[in-house]
Amino acid sequence: MKILLVGYGRMGQLVGQLAGQYDCEVAGIVDPLSPSHSGDIDDARWKGAADVAIDFSLPDAVAVNLPVLARLGLNVVVGTTGWASQEPALRAAAEQAGIGVVAAPNFSAGVVMFEAIVARAAALASSQADFGAWLHEAHHIMKKDAPSGTALLLKRAMEEAGYSRPIDVASTRAGHMPGTHTIGFDGPAESITLSHTARDRSVFARGALQAARWVRGRRGWFTMHDVLGIA
Repeated sequence: MKILLVGYGRMGQLVGQLAGQYDCEVAGIVDPLSPSHSGDIDDARWKGAADVAIDFSLPDAVAVNLPVLARLGLNVVVGTTGWASQEPALRAAAEQAGIGVVAAPNFSAGVVMFEAIVARAAALASSQADFGAWLHEAHHIMKKDAPSGTALLLKRAMEEAGYSRPIDVASTRAGHMPGTHTIGFDGPAESITLSHTARDRSVFARGALQAARWVRGRRGWFTMHDVLGIA
């Protein structure tokens, strides 16, 4: 399968390095700031040269990239976060073009499972009025958005599970941490904590490649829950 890499920073490069392990070949790279740039996003040749585009660019770029890729008929995996306010318009563009999109704030299989665990814990805690909830996430200093897209996803999962009291959310940006998310429920004399830690960034690149293979030939808007078959 041939993939188009949109954005060639650390994540884009890692996807390219691991592509062969997933029977994928890099057909081109779109990143004007990189020496590896091989063509603009709207280059018509991508329509025949690539099967799926994987976007690890910048939040503001996603709103421009996805409609262009949709017009080219390319299915898309979006690994960039921080563009949630644009989602309704991007969904409409994808639907109109009849393409498939996998969009997720986190491509780790462990995070998808963690979300389900957190939702169950929040449902249990919702009936215990003495237990307050908090969420802390920590990432490397270069991560742009705070709180992270995964933190917002987890917070929403807790709320949708029935936890209606305030959830305190905090972020840390330091060093080179790939990502740690911790959920806590604190009572008068005891605490419960749940945590997920990514040991290195390859977990996100591998998930994106898995999503790219899965979405090929599909139409619609999907998440990693669909890719992994986790309800």
